[in-house]
Amino acid sequence: MGSISARVPDDLEEELKTFIDEERLDTSTAIRKLLSEGLDEWRTEQTLERLQRGEVSFNKAAELVGVDTWELARLAHERDITWVGGDHLESDLDDI
Repeated sequence: MGSISARVPDDLEEELKTFIDEERLDTSTAIRKLLSEGLDEWRTEQTLERLQRGEVSFNKAAELVGVDTWELARLAHERDITWVGGDHLESDLDDI
């Protein structure tokens, strides 16, 4: 397992301490949890943007995000993303 060191502003450190106390976690576990959740959110947003631009098929986007197609449809709907298009429609239908 790698190690990361970072300096953070005082207000962010205070908020982290509150998170650690409320979640009853040690510092390393708390930081790993927050980093993982943040990267998951980032990956989801990036993939949804790629889906909207037509760079990935719907099924590929679901795979990249790590969710089933129903969950990806919900996420796309929440962000008003149109994903049905001619370029990937045939491959999406084949995958179903």
